[in-house]
Amino acid sequence: MAAEGVDAYFGIRPEHMRYLTGFTLDDGEDRVAGNSGRFLVSADQVAVLADSRYRLQAGAQAPGARIEATTHDLAAGWAGWLKALGARRVAVESDLVSHRVWGQLAAAAPDVELVEAAGWVEADRAVKEPSEIERIRSACAVADRALAAILRRIRPGQTERELALALEWEMRTGGADALAFGIACLAGPNAALPHGSPSGREVRIGQVLLLDFGAAVDGYRSDMTRTLFVGQPASRDLEIYNIVAAAQVAALDMLAAALRAEGPAPSGRAVDAAARQIIEAAGHGEHFGHGTGHGIGLATHEAPSLSRAADEVPLPSPTVFSVEPGIYLDGETGVRIEDLILFDRTRKDIDRLTGFPRDVLVVGV
Repeated sequence: MAAEGVDAYFGIRPEHMRYLTGFTLDDGEDRVAGNSGRFLVSADQVAVLADSRYRLQAGAQAPGARIEATTHDLAAGWAGWLKALGARRVAVESDLVSHRVWGQLAAAAPDVELVEAAGWVEADRAVKEPSEIERIRSACAVADRALAAILRRIRPGQTERELALALEWEMRTGGADALAFGIACLAGPNAALPHGSPSGREVRIGQVLLLDFGAAVDGYRSDMTRTLFVGQPASRDLEIYNIVAAAQVAALDMLAAALRAEGPAPSGRAVDAAARQIIEAAGHGEHFGHGTGHGIGLATHEAPSLSRAADEVPLPSPTVFSVEPGIYLDGETGVRIEDLILFDRTRKDIDRLTGFPRDVLVVGV
């Protein structure tokens, strides 16, 4: 804010709200919360907007903030809130505030300049504090235990939905506050859908079972993918699995080499290229369409990005991100291996927070 010469920052993203103020809405609740949870931050004050439904909650969760009453009409209180902060130049989360709302705010306080702000809080959130890392580590442990608990229950004839429900039950009863995202439990040809949803398809011998899931602990999330083999692996599927595993190792090796060197950290684009080269060399370049990884924390997908479109700047540190190469053959099969990695240049440490083994694992027999 000081560098950009603004007096206040206006935010509406729920993760930013929790990160900067403590006020928390459950996943999806922001759709019905109206303007509650919007916030203003100045150099020495924090104001959280809350209607009658959230006033007490905001006071308890954001004890250092001033709670401002709001209604469905955000512009009605805008000028008064800015006057109380002494703000004449305000940064606004421009990638989230609609053109219509921007115009209403500008008209409500014509003497206040609105400045576009994008990526400011995201950059702060990408660098993880020790307490954040421990929460992510705890969420990973919950997911690890949940998968281990259902392995013996995986049998031919069970449906994707049945196994997804079992996995969810284990996470929710094993320490998770919530799911990090909807579970992907995909059998056989459905595993070719990178973000598919569980269906009534039955697990069958000789096919893969792809599980992508995560737990949330105190707001912080985990994310892991394991591709299991139901019965004896088909030679094609096993070959693809080994290629994907080698691609993940290539990415991790690049990160480890960077820690041994004295130069800057690699960019997310470079790490993506290290994994992608392995898959391309094996003839499956067109079967790996998504990025190699993404940051994680209060959101399942956040900065930094490990992809072909990532910025060519050094990765932040310490930070946590996924490494998840995959190969998908339309209508036939799919393999992905995903782990969360703590990358810390100061400690010269790469810590795999996902504890569940990455070895070839046969189930259902």
